[in-house]
Amino acid sequence: MVADSVTVHRAGGIAEVVLNRPGARNAVDLHMCHLLRETFDELDGDPTVRVVLVSGNGPSFCAGADLKERTGKNAAWVRRRRVASFAAYAAIESCSKPVVALVHGSVVGSGGEISMACDFIIGATNTTFRFPEAHWGTVGATQRLQRVIGKRRAKELLFTNRILGADEAERLGLLVRTVDAAELLETGRAVAETIADAPALSIALTKRAVDLGSETDLDRGIRIEMTAIEQNLADGGWKDGVDRFVTTRNGKKTP
Repeated sequence: MVADSVTVHRAGGIAEVVLNRPGARNAVDLHMCHLLRETFDELDGDPTVRVVLVSGNGPSFCAGADLKERTGKNAAWVRRRRVASFAAYAAIESCSKPVVALVHGSVVGSGGEISMACDFIIGATNTTFRFPEAHWGTVGATQRLQRVIGKRRAKELLFTNRILGADEAERLGLLVRTVDAAELLETGRAVAETIADAPALSIALTKRAVDLGSETDLDRGIRIEMTAIEQNLADGGWKDGVDRFVTTRNGKKTP
């Protein structure tokens, strides 16, 4: 499938997407933006894929945008490059499959955007986040970051370019869990296997209901959930879930 600066490995319904520019600390260039968008468009349409893990090869998850590629470029090129990055993040975020980021080392700028576009982030204890866009003379991370940690905390990080360690990132909700770096991939795969064990439709509908519900009030959110419930009932697969529950309660091995 896709090779180059983004690699994909599939096994048992789990797709592992790896940022693969270790020599550049996985800095995001235009080519990587295109590959990420194409990769997630393909994974989204693949019925055999149940969960996606996103990680980085080398000492860092992602060192941010590759600013070297902008040397000698004009404003129109930079604008097209930013549009390409937004398309990549959107493809990750709109994927109907659960997407889990596994981060380690430095997570800078665009690396933060990629990880925040995932459904949640598990981080190694050596993870650090930094959002230096304003200090690089540009603008970025102004939307997802505030939705994850709140407007005032986002402003503080964006204005100061302060390094955020793993412990604080977990307290703020940017990370849902921290583990030793040596255990990161194993932990991510265990989480992915747990998700993949659930019925694909109910997971997809749950993800959609949470995402759509976060954009509206509670009353409309309940209507969104009821629509998801009706779609799930119409499929009929919910009966398998009941059978699995009964089997488990009876002390038998769940199929």
